[in-house]
Amino acid sequence: MGAVRIITLPLRLHPLMRNVSRHRATFRALHESGCFVIPNPWSPGTVRALQDLGFQAVATTSAGFSFSRGLPDSPDALTVDAVLDHIAEIVAATNLPVSADFQSGYASDPEGVARNVRRCLDTGVAGLSIEDTTGHPDKPLFELSEAVARVGAARAAIDSSGDDVLLTARTECFLVGHRDPLRESIRRLQAYAEVGADVLFAPGLRERNDIRAIVDSVQPKPVNVLMSASTGLSVGDLADLGVRRVSVGSALARAAWGEFLRAARGIAEEGSFAGLDGAATFAELNAMFETPRVS
Repeated sequence: MGAVRIITLPLRLHPLMRNVSRHRATFRALHESGCFVIPNPWSPGTVRALQDLGFQAVATTSAGFSFSRGLPDSPDALTVDAVLDHIAEIVAATNLPVSADFQSGYASDPEGVARNVRRCLDTGVAGLSIEDTTGHPDKPLFELSEAVARVGAARAAIDSSGDDVLLTARTECFLVGHRDPLRESIRRLQAYAEVGADVLFAPGLRERNDIRAIVDSVQPKPVNVLMSASTGLSVGDLADLGVRRVSVGSALARAAWGEFLRAARGIAEEGSFAGLDGAATFAELNAMFETPRVS
């Protein structure tokens, strides 16, 4: 599918967004001790709901946003301009620190990554992530030297800006079917830490021993673990393993889509409205969005 450009907001700090420096300091402090959950909204409404539920920070989800626009989560589905506009919209809708799922930097070379990272900083984010996938099935990961250069370019762009923005470096070894995902993930995450990544992330971890190995391999750097399904591990379990941050990626968006499709299929295929049982009430949602929540 060709690139689609979606304009929602001009790419600058939205007038409703305040206290960027405070958000960034708060976000950094969250990573210094303990363990916290950073859920992933995909719209102003979902970020407002998560804020009201008491979460301390949020992160965008490329998949959740793509699905909401009727697009697949693929590298060429959205332009960098559309993604940046979406990130700015999420930042403007909440009082919470926002970290951007910035995929592979939306560029093929380190210079392009640096250029786009600088633009991402202008949205007011408190953090952003860069991953090492190429988007090409025949060669799904950048060579280590290339991947390190891309993380280093993102680090340099943040440092030159003077913005206190946390850089998360992701390796996708577990997601692309690498023959030795744990060993290669450790090798890559250690290299990314050496060039300045603040947080390390290997999505796809499910086993306790693998999680502990990743945490131990990059200490004292904080580790993010993705929980995209129920694996039997709780937040407390992850904290005991030394995990500092827990995200859910597209899982909340997929949960919402699951309920929507279940209810819609019941109507279409059975003529039944039973799937609407348990829906949020009009009054509950209306009350949630009646008063602006951004200060």
